[in-house]
Amino acid sequence: QVQPVESGGGLVQAGGSLRLSCAASRGTFSAYVVGWFRQAPGKEREFVARVTFSSSMTYYADSVKGRFTISRDNARNTVYLQMVNLKPEDTAVYYCAAGPSPSNLNFWGHGTQVTVSS
Repeated sequence: QVQPVESGGGLVQAGGSLRLSCAASRGTFSAYVVGWFRQAPGKEREFVARVTFSSSMTYYADSVKGRFTISRDNARNTVYLQMVNLKPEDTAVYYCAAGPSPSNLNFWGHGTQVTVSS
C-alpha cells in the first residue's frame, strides 16, 4: 500500500501561483496512476489532473488546462501540481490519490487547503 501526503496549500491572491506536493509517506508511486482532485465547500469532489507515474502521461480537467501542470519526480517519489493564474473558483481542498488505474484510485491523502482571494 501507499500513503499519499499533500502539502503546499495556502492563501494566495487571484492571479497568483502555488505548487502542491504529493509525497508517498509509505510505499512507492512506481507503476501507479497519481491524480489530484479538489472539493469546494458545498460541491462534489472533482477531478483536476493525473499522471501515470511510469510513463508521465498526463490528463487535465478542462477548467485547469493551460494553468495547472502535473509532474512527477521519480527520485523523490513525489508528484507536483503547479498552479498559475489562480482564480477564486479554484478555492478548495485539494486531494492526492494513487492507484493502479484512473478508475481505481484506492489510496487517498487527507488534503491541503487552497484559498484564492479576489
